[in-house]
Amino acid sequence: MSKVSKTQQDSLTAEFVSITGSTTKDAQSYLKKAAWRLEVAMDAYYNNPPPTTAGSSSKVADPQKISALFDKYKEPDEADIGIDGTIKLCKDLAVEPEDVVMLAVAYELKSPRVGEWTKEGWVEGWKKLNCDSIVQMRAAVGELSTKLSNDTDYFRSVYNYTFDFAKTETGQRSISIENACAFWGLLLPAGLKGRALQHMDAKADGEEVVYTTSREPGWKQEYNDLWFEYLNEKGGKGVSKDTWLMFFDFVRTIDDKFEKHDVEAAWPSAIDDFAVWVKSRID
Repeated sequence: MSKVSKTQQDSLTAEFVSITGSTTKDAQSYLKKAAWRLEVAMDAYYNNPPPTTAGSSSKVADPQKISALFDKYKEPDEADIGIDGTIKLCKDLAVEPEDVVMLAVAYELKSPRVGEWTKEGWVEGWKKLNCDSIVQMRAAVGELSTKLSNDTDYFRSVYNYTFDFAKTETGQRSISIENACAFWGLLLPAGLKGRALQHMDAKADGEEVVYTTSREPGWKQEYNDLWFEYLNEKGGKGVSKDTWLMFFDFVRTIDDKFEKHDVEAAWPSAIDDFAVWVKSRID
């Protein structure tokens, strides 16, 4: 790689800070170690965050303090935190209950369903995030928001978790189109505004699929509404887990004209049919 000028270094540092929320000092440290390659530096940051990252410190979070906060939000006669407690929690965290970052929080705290938090998941989750105060939790939520939009592996984990989280009854094999569209409406814009859902070229290498950053345009924000329109028009009774999981890869790899979609690949029929249906809407 050719030598990076001071101006380029400053620009890369500023971009790193704006995306990760890190300090300038940490940004420069990760970038230098990565020979000023932004994507490599960011991957290193998310895989091995600095100990001074917000929501963490050299002091280990106190489980008793975390438990006390749990008791603050749950109803006296209930074992778990419910809807009312969730609303109070969101107010204290300074986020709206419908903010997509709450899906990341739910994933971290192993929330079984919308508006419900168990004590075990709450204590273990916040302990893992090293937070035992609202101030620390607010900082951690800010980090999770940034990570969700920019870390593909983390986004995929939260995305996959959301399918079961979205179920309204135990034992459901699919989720309603209404629920699926509501959660896609939160997740897709978050991933598309950062690097989590950046367009990739996928090539088979034996039994593995190798992803490389594409130079071609891919899925656009406005296609979200077309997907919802298609589902409501022709999607049937619900969205299966297979369709939910594979739609993630479809969004990452499809070209903006839907011309390279491989109908011979093992895509769910809903995705194959959409790829045909949508062409008449974008031509």
